[in-house]
Amino acid sequence: MSLLEKIENDFKKVLQKGEADELGVLRMLKSSLKNKEIEMRVKKQELNDEVVLEIIRQEIKKRREAVDMFEKGNRQELAKKEEKEILILNQYLPPELSEETIKQIIQKAIKEVGASGPGDLGKVMGKAMAEIKGQADGNKIRAMVQESLQNKIVI
Repeated sequence: MSLLEKIENDFKKVLQKGEADELGVLRMLKSSLKNKEIEMRVKKQELNDEVVLEIIRQEIKKRREAVDMFEKGNRQELAKKEEKEILILNQYLPPELSEETIKQIIQKAIKEVGASGPGDLGKVMGKAMAEIKGQADGNKIRAMVQESLQNKIVI
């Protein structure tokens, strides 16, 4: 079953149960997916799981930004609502890689590009992100790469 089909099936189940929070999130997600599908039809491309995952990540990113804004504005109830939506969307993402796995991938990338210091951040990030793509937060990876390059932890 494709991710798109899973979302559609979950939407139908939530609709029958009448779970308002999940229903709103899935409606929004379906709307974003429909917009992307229309955009891709113009380019004569198909909506696949990779594109669906990208859209889910974009929606999660929007909500994380909203949480930050609501917390800065001292609107905790709205921040909590956005956090609940993030949890709902996260169930459609593959599990994230462990920190140890990410460190191994970063070390491998450092060796492959021959990085010698913080100036090689872009090269290492490009190599590491190609392998990690979507299985961990990019900001987290960037921080780990910077730390590795600054400490010159090259095995």
